[in-house]
Amino acid sequence: MGTTAARQSSAAASVRPASVVDGVYDNIYERLMSLEIAPGSRIPIDVIARDLNVSQTPVREALSRLEREGLVSKAHLIGYSAAPQLSRKEFEDLFNFRLLLEPEGARLAALNMTPGDLKGLEDCAADMGRGEAPVNRTSRYSRFARADALFHDAILKIAGNEVSRHALADQHVHLHLFRLMFHTRVTQEALEEHESLLAAFRAGDPMAAETAMRDHISRSRDRLLAAFE
Repeated sequence: MGTTAARQSSAAASVRPASVVDGVYDNIYERLMSLEIAPGSRIPIDVIARDLNVSQTPVREALSRLEREGLVSKAHLIGYSAAPQLSRKEFEDLFNFRLLLEPEGARLAALNMTPGDLKGLEDCAADMGRGEAPVNRTSRYSRFARADALFHDAILKIAGNEVSRHALADQHVHLHLFRLMFHTRVTQEALEEHESLLAAFRAGDPMAAETAMRDHISRSRDRLLAAFE
């Protein structure tokens, strides 16, 4: 009995810190994505810890994760700050970069697609659609940004070009782009465009997949351009 209780206690102790860090991470992530934490502003660890009623340790761990994703940066003697907002030039460069990589990635994915691959993409798209349900718009939008990144990454993974896949992932493109505009139109229209992509994959049509991806990226660019007006 004593041994079992000790094991349960040990398991609880090993799970609890991770869950606290995850909760802190989710909170800061949503605040960054919704611009509640303004781009370029400092993120004081002690204030965040007080706000969330946690110690500073999980806050530091969460910020370290966000730094790896490019959403925050750390400077000597200054600490953590929210990543600056994309400039118009950076925005245009990112979309030109995507237009070079992703339509070809979609074409290759259509050629390589297995029934299991297609099921995985359909499940990912369905998760994004279900993400529209929660009342909390901030959480919904933040989750969609993450799911959108996973959807596009999955297509490039199926395409089989790991160089292209990692090049896009290293730029954290989707997270930075979704910070530009906190608006449900961005998510709803993207869902419709994802469905066109899936239709091309179901039909096994590489050229239709390439066209659908190019159209999706171009439309995304047009939607987000409003952030610079």
